Amino acid sequence: MSSTVSGKSGTWRNWAGNVTARPAREVSPASVEELSDVVRRAAEDGLRVKPVGTGHSFTAVAATDGVLVRPDLLTGIRRIDREGGTVTVEAGTPLKRLNVALAREGLSLTNMGDIMEQTVSGATSTGTHGTGRDSASIAAQIKGLELVTADGSVLTCSEKENPEVFAAARTGLGALGVISAITFAVEPIFLLSAREEPMSFDEVTNSFDELVTENEHFEFYWFPHTGNCNTKRNNRSAGPERPVGALRGFFEDEFLSNGVFQVASQVGRAVPATIPAIARISSRALSARTYTDIPYKVFTSPRRVRFTEMEYAVPRAALVETLRELKAMVDRSRLRVSFPVEVRTAPADDITLSTASGRDSAYIAVHMFRGTPYQAYFSAAEHIFTAHEGRPHWGKVHTRDAEYLAGAYPRFGEFTELRDRLDPERRFGNDYLRRVLGA
Repeated sequence: MSSTVSGKSGTWRNWAGNVTARPAREVSPASVEELSDVVRRAAEDGLRVKPVGTGHSFTAVAATDGVLVRPDLLTGIRRIDREGGTVTVEAGTPLKRLNVALAREGLSLTNMGDIMEQTVSGATSTGTHGTGRDSASIAAQIKGLELVTADGSVLTCSEKENPEVFAAARTGLGALGVISAITFAVEPIFLLSAREEPMSFDEVTNSFDELVTENEHFEFYWFPHTGNCNTKRNNRSAGPERPVGALRGFFEDEFLSNGVFQVASQVGRAVPATIPAIARISSRALSARTYTDIPYKVFTSPRRVRFTEMEYAVPRAALVETLRELKAMVDRSRLRVSFPVEVRTAPADDITLSTASGRDSAYIAVHMFRGTPYQAYFSAAEHIFTAHEGRPHWGKVHTRDAEYLAGAYPRFGEFTELRDRLDPERRFGNDYLRRVLGA
């Protein structure tokens, strides 16, 4: 029991540094039994409970003044079912460790986001996604969940067992319980060929539909204050493996994308007038390249420059118009934006509060370097996104509330009814959930 009875408490901060919390106590349960005990004891003490992963959310979705559950000891693979094509992992397992462990076993997830620092439960609970024509978010690859509910009991759910909980809890915002384990669909490891190349903004937007249709995974970055984009197409390959060379990888992924970009962002923050010139240079710094490697080495990349982010999902058919409006807004404003805008896609899925729930979606992510005022830019961008029926990413900055979200999600009421049933006393509540889900 000693592992759960950690009286330690202090100030918790998220990765971006824009959210802080002072929990009454922090605990690190080492098993599902200990996690159940944590929840029961919190109820006895009248405290709320929130699990935190690695703090990669930009919202206060994990903040609490009650019991902060750190999943550091709930890690690792429980079992691999090669016949069924699944792997069951403890909820606190970082995606990075899962990807490496699966590769060692000759397995892989079908799709993933571009960052792998998050825990599996943190990533899926907030709807983390990559880009894909046919393959959807990480949560859409879940086949089963183990959930500790408000009374400390353990609930297992899948398409066959507690299906209504399964539909909601895959992207459950931590509102329905604390996830203790996740079963993912996996497949034999495969190779992806990546083709990265610069294109103009007009070229990309004029041929966006073809680029999405012709590639399994297409994404691009637009550099504000320029007409320049960098595109990336990932498609399955028969091989051979041709990874990025160590020297080129260091130069482009570390030196340019992280080192030089960090310095350029600091200069831009100190002297905003320099940003358009820096953007023109940096948008031309990365040249075209192709490489072939195992999935996680192609999908993910290091992100060492810290930032604040807002991302909205809009109907895929509305992407080009939405992005053109965003560009026009930046061009006519006095804003100075040093970070590129990221665009990705996802097919419709059947998860109650997934940003792609029931509709083919495109994502537009806007970023600001950490420490730079972002409110004016994000507010203007959000105004454009919401005019196109945008749904905010649950783990990224936004100002939407339950009233707006009830209109944006056809199954919103289904989720809140389930929450009333599973957590009537709001044991897993906090201020953020009160805003987005209602009282």
